Amino acid sequence: MIHSRWSGTHYEAGLCYGQALRAQGINPLTHFQQSKARMTFTRASIPLYEAFYPAVLDEIWGMADGADLDRETVAAFLLSMYSFAPQIHCSCFAFCADGKTILGRNSDFFASIAPFCDSAFYTLEHAYAFIGNTTAWTEIEDGVNECGLAVGMTFICPVCQKPGFGAGMLVRCLLETCASTQEALAMLHRLPIASAQVLILADQSGDLAAVECNCEHIAVLRPRPEQPFVFTTNHFNHPDMQIYQPTDVDDWFSRRRYETLRSAFRTGVSYTSEFAESLLSGQMGFLCQYDSAMGADTVWSSLYDLTEGVIRRVEGNPSRSAFLEDDRLNMYLRP
Repeated sequence: MIHSRWSGTHYEAGLCYGQALRAQGINPLTHFQQSKARMTFTRASIPLYEAFYPAVLDEIWGMADGADLDRETVAAFLLSMYSFAPQIHCSCFAFCADGKTILGRNSDFFASIAPFCDSAFYTLEHAYAFIGNTTAWTEIEDGVNECGLAVGMTFICPVCQKPGFGAGMLVRCLLETCASTQEALAMLHRLPIASAQVLILADQSGDLAAVECNCEHIAVLRPRPEQPFVFTTNHFNHPDMQIYQPTDVDDWFSRRRYETLRSAFRTGVSYTSEFAESLLSGQMGFLCQYDSAMGADTVWSSLYDLTEGVIRRVEGNPSRSAFLEDDRLNMYLRP
């Protein structure tokens, strides 16, 4: 897994990243299949980013300039990513119990992408510092910021589409601009959402939410006093979102993984860091044990202890490798 570092202004950070790629002879768009539909979508989305999150466009332009790539093509790759059915299949949960708040997430993708995944460390001007993990760059799939807000996403194949923010850009925006779950929820209700996803939110105070959303509707699931947790895989569960449930899609055993999460949280065991690691590593049922013949694997597993301010991650499949602590954000964490 790559450990990139982004600092300075958004444009400067993107420029530095692009220059590094160019110096290594890497073109990250080599296999990108451009289409008229994706370009039309991107051109309609750019004004929305200019209105709601212009800084991330600066980063994209900087990266394109540094890598000597066409700006619009780079934007098309990143901004349309989750509206044109990528194969990202993940499991995510959060709990708050016995004074401990934790968010955990497995990122499931094609095994061949594992060496190119990035755990990025952002300390940009006029933005919260955060660590975020991605299968690409700039867009983020899970992470935690200096305020103790953690966000993890799971993708759902969209049945409707409008220009706007895709799942990875939603996560990125929340980590960079929000200090709490409440702020993140308010931001989600303001942003133009393009793709379909579930976002698990958790903050230092123990405030949890599972946000099921697409371009037409937002539904929020909250924990109950007797069930202090939220969890999700790659399908909608809120009654209001059932009309947006995709059919005949390969969701990599989404419901089987969901049942593993549900069963684990019903066992009556204490919800601890050890519980979270056992769950993510498949010791409590099917979650990361993909058949290699599928070409699928869990390419990283994240564990965010928001009470202690500790980040632990497996760079690879958690059933085969150990969780290791990441201390890059420690000096920025707020008490």
